Amino acid sequence: MNIYKYPDRNNWSELIKRPIIKREELSEIITDIFKNVERNGDQALIEFNKKFDNAEVKNIKVSDEEIESSTNLISAELKLAIQQAKDNITKFHASQIPEIKKIETTKGVICWRETRAIEKIGIYIPGGTAPLFSTVLMLAIPAKLAGCDEIILCTPPDKNGNINPAILYTAKLCGVTEIFKTGGAQAIAAMTLGTESIPNVYKIFGPGNQFVVAAKEYSQSFGVAIDMPAGPSEVLVIADEQGIPAFCAADLLSQAEHGSDSQVVFISTDEKIFNQTIEETEKQLIKLPRNEFAKESLKNSYFILLETIEEAIKLSNLYAPEHLILVMTDFEKYIPKILNAGSVFLGNYSCESAGDYASGTNHTLPTNGFAKNYSGVSLDSFVKKITFQNLSKKGLQNLGKTIELMAEAEGLYAHKNAVSIRLNQENERI
Repeated sequence: MNIYKYPDRNNWSELIKRPIIKREELSEIITDIFKNVERNGDQALIEFNKKFDNAEVKNIKVSDEEIESSTNLISAELKLAIQQAKDNITKFHASQIPEIKKIETTKGVICWRETRAIEKIGIYIPGGTAPLFSTVLMLAIPAKLAGCDEIILCTPPDKNGNINPAILYTAKLCGVTEIFKTGGAQAIAAMTLGTESIPNVYKIFGPGNQFVVAAKEYSQSFGVAIDMPAGPSEVLVIADEQGIPAFCAADLLSQAEHGSDSQVVFISTDEKIFNQTIEETEKQLIKLPRNEFAKESLKNSYFILLETIEEAIKLSNLYAPEHLILVMTDFEKYIPKILNAGSVFLGNYSCESAGDYASGTNHTLPTNGFAKNYSGVSLDSFVKKITFQNLSKKGLQNLGKTIELMAEAEGLYAHKNAVSIRLNQENERI
């Protein structure tokens, strides 16, 4: 843990740096993986499965039998939990379906916008030590609501070459089209370039480690869009005297356990709460089954004591956390001051885990400071927006002179003529 009490504001940027891998090392690794997948297709993925996941896989594609059998491999209780989460996520995202509004900007000039689904999307689901079937809900549900034709899912297999049954069950429940056994940067390469089994897609979604994030960024050079640079998990908690140390510590550890490259930040204006939260974090850490990941994460994490909540909000905006938790008196009045955050949780009982699983909001969120210029995944992420316009004769007459003058001023006379020829033809008829 890195503990700071009342740090000088000039040092804020330095003391909240995120852990990173050297970019040049990442770029070389990612380029080599893409070249291998481009040359060798499915065979490259099979070899990467063995190399990175110690998994022997003969067929990259998950069979219908494997998907069907997953239903019997998870408990009835978990199925009910997944269904409730699905219902809430569906309800929240369905509310984002826009109405078509036609606007008459000038008499006889009608403009509007309509959405169209992205036809082919790829979903990356981290597996390994934490198979995130909850991310299937977060990505497949809005994709299905948006009307995406093909929903391709890639996730790493276990050592026996199998996919976690909860991932398979959830994927089937949410309408995923095809599922493939491949993870890491090579999965992103496969969805970008296409292989014998895996179709190339138009946009790739899903979180992952720094290699996955770098691969997603690289995929854009091949004309593939991505949701955002969603990398290792992070949370920032701000607490005053209303904070409950045990709750704060639990929220910090819930993100720290994701992996050694995750990061958590705790800011308080109350020294008693500050010290007790540090103690609680150490106490709860010992009891966690995944405490080896959390321990490594805490080495890159920060506990910061500040004078005021206003300062804490400013520091949070500078950090731009993936998840922001506010446990303080009158948190409502600070909501307008929150400028940069992926998702915000208000009050002692709004644990970050609620958003991760079942409250309804999406948990695929910008990390690494990208909350300054990216939003979390929503229904909008799965659609394109196309504008339409219809000008009547009267509409063009009303607007024509303006267009002609502007086109001429820019020296674009063909643009001007496209209007003039229509107006002159109408004048000749008269």
